[in-house]
Amino acid sequence: MDLEKQPAQQTPPPEGCLAVAIRIPVRIVVLVLVVPVRIAWDALVVVGRFLRDSLLRPLWRALVVWPCTALWRYGVVPLAKAVGLLGKVLLVIPLVWLYRSVLTPVGHGIAWIVRGLVAGLVWVYARVLTPVGHGIVWLLRGVGAGFVWLCTMIGHGLAWVVRGVVAGLTWVYARMFTPVGHAVVWLLKGIGAVLLWILTPVGRAIVWCARGLAWLAGVVVTGIGVALYWIARVLLVLPAVALWRWVLAPVGRVLAVVAREVWGALGHAWRIAGYISLAVGRFLGTLLRWIFVEPVRWVYREVLTPVGHVVRDVVLRPVAEAARSVGRITRDALASARESVRQARADVRRILFGAPRAREAVARREPTGADTRTLGSSTTALTKD
Repeated sequence: MDLEKQPAQQTPPPEGCLAVAIRIPVRIVVLVLVVPVRIAWDALVVVGRFLRDSLLRPLWRALVVWPCTALWRYGVVPLAKAVGLLGKVLLVIPLVWLYRSVLTPVGHGIAWIVRGLVAGLVWVYARVLTPVGHGIVWLLRGVGAGFVWLCTMIGHGLAWVVRGVVAGLTWVYARMFTPVGHAVVWLLKGIGAVLLWILTPVGRAIVWCARGLAWLAGVVVTGIGVALYWIARVLLVLPAVALWRWVLAPVGRVLAVVAREVWGALGHAWRIAGYISLAVGRFLGTLLRWIFVEPVRWVYREVLTPVGHVVRDVVLRPVAEAARSVGRITRDALASARESVRQARADVRRILFGAPRAREAVARREPTGADTRTLGSSTTALTKD
């Protein structure tokens, strides 16, 4: 029992009679129109690839790649090396010499002078400026202490005067201004009560009139809006909806079906035209091979190859052997001539300067020739007498 739930297969949506009626004629017409285009396209692709591989790439290499490579290898690189060597000779070496022989000693002298000045300034700061600064600080501390004491005394006097003035003003306010303020407040309260008793009915009447006017304006605006809405709906919306529902939507559906079928027919026709073009191409390729390639191959294999072998065996190999013999004889003659010249030069040197002095024999500890060192001989360090 299969416990796993199988995925539901998606069924294609049902097609109408219009799509079925349009599909076959459209595919036939499109196939008739697309097959020549596909064959021409495939022919252009083949010709383009042939031109690219046989003409454009060799031309690109011959006209661009190889000249640029030769220019870079034999022009830019040697010129850059020459410019680098010239810059090294004219700039780097003089600048290094100038830095090493002139600037370095001058810098050492300036550094020695700066060290002396810094040492002098440090001594002046430590021995002169520091004691003077300590004295100025001590003097300023004394002046500051006196100034602080004077300001403290003046502040105490001003505080005593301010306290007296504040006490007098407080007595004047409590004895004179407080009763007058109470009377003014009582008078303002009475005036406010009178105004509130008079103005409250008037305000309520104004508010009631404003509410009535606002309700009337709302009713008028609502009526005008409803009338405009129904006029616009009857004159614009309902005709537009009817046009969309009964004219544009069906036409759009028909055009969509036609466009979908045309697009599908184009794809189907393009694929079929590809197969047809492939078959035509293979037929033309086979025909070209049997008409041109196979005869040329037969001529090369049955005629040119035996003739080439005969020419190679009868003509080329004897000529190559003769050339090698001539070269060998020439090399031997040149070697004999060089030996003769070398012997003649040695005879002339012997006549002019005499025979060369023989070298003195030097005793050698190592055995020479066939007398090699062995474990049984007495020439080793362990068995030496």
